[in-house]
Amino acid sequence: MLRKLLILTAMLLCLTGCRAETAEPPVKQPGKTVSPAVKVTIVPDRIAEHISGMSDAQKVGQLFFARCPETDAAGFVTQYQPAGLILFGRDFESRTPETLRAFLAECQSAAGLPLLVGVDEEGGTVTRISGRDAFRAEKFRSPQAVFAAGGWEEIARDTSEKDSLLRSLGINVNLAPVADVSTDPSDFIYARAFGQGAEQTAQYVSAVVRQMSDDSIGSVLKHFPGYGNNTDTHTGAVFDERPMEAFREQDFIPFAAAIQAGADAVLVSHNVVLCMDDERPASLSPEVLKLLREDLGFDGAAVTDDMGMGAVGQYTDAATAAVMAVNAGNDLIISSDLPNQYQAVLSAVESGEIPAERLNEAVYRVLRWKRNIGIWKP
Repeated sequence: MLRKLLILTAMLLCLTGCRAETAEPPVKQPGKTVSPAVKVTIVPDRIAEHISGMSDAQKVGQLFFARCPETDAAGFVTQYQPAGLILFGRDFESRTPETLRAFLAECQSAAGLPLLVGVDEEGGTVTRISGRDAFRAEKFRSPQAVFAAGGWEEIARDTSEKDSLLRSLGINVNLAPVADVSTDPSDFIYARAFGQGAEQTAQYVSAVVRQMSDDSIGSVLKHFPGYGNNTDTHTGAVFDERPMEAFREQDFIPFAAAIQAGADAVLVSHNVVLCMDDERPASLSPEVLKLLREDLGFDGAAVTDDMGMGAVGQYTDAATAAVMAVNAGNDLIISSDLPNQYQAVLSAVESGEIPAERLNEAVYRVLRWKRNIGIWKP
């Protein structure tokens, strides 16, 4: 659908010169009013129009959600012009809310397009901000603990509090909620999940996504196509042996519900899901991305899990993985090695290994996300 829209927009821009025409007012003559011929109003697609004026280097920068460097972050942004920066615990350790806001303002000033600024603030075992006296002394609770304390009303209140804290600091994306279905406390992902069945998890992620949308905080569902009972991909390759029926009957249900609720982005895991693609991690698999687009109807930003994780390193090198990720259908690469991966992707674009159409499609989705959360107006 997006590919067809981009092609149609390009044709319309050529035909109209990017001008919207409006009907002329009726012409009054003695005794009667003569209406002129009706003119079709064509509203140009401002995002596609903006992309048409970008260089390949600028477009490639918008494919990266980069780990914030420890030094000279503003210079890093100036050089590579990434889509955004992801903050980790180290980025909060020696800062106060005031110094963090100033730091992020400096980074934003160095960006040609406003930056997505993201953080993993799921609550429970994964928090980057809360638990630090300068920001919020008490850690945000896990989804399971929040629900146990006050049901759906407390889920909405807790999400809103997170969103308010993030916004106050200059952060506009939370890499949450976790949409994985897990009911077994022995599962690696259980403590981060809602801890109930597919339908209840679907209700949870939908509620969180709607609240985040109301609060203008970008949402990222994770970890597609569903983590199951698999082990930690941070440390090495994971092979999911479940049949496709298991995904359709369980794992896809929360993702589909949250997509319907308006999720901005979906993060794709590095699990090798044998029933979908027995050769590549999900994040590098065109087959997995095709399921996300066609079966679940998702047309937002597809985001890889961190490409520096062990599951990818065991499969291929970082540069090759970045090119594969874009060609598989991802729109954003979470990168801890931006200089190396940026150059590899730019070279692949210039050689034609990454088609221009695929590049423009990805950049379109990233810029649309920025527009939708109110940080950029084309």
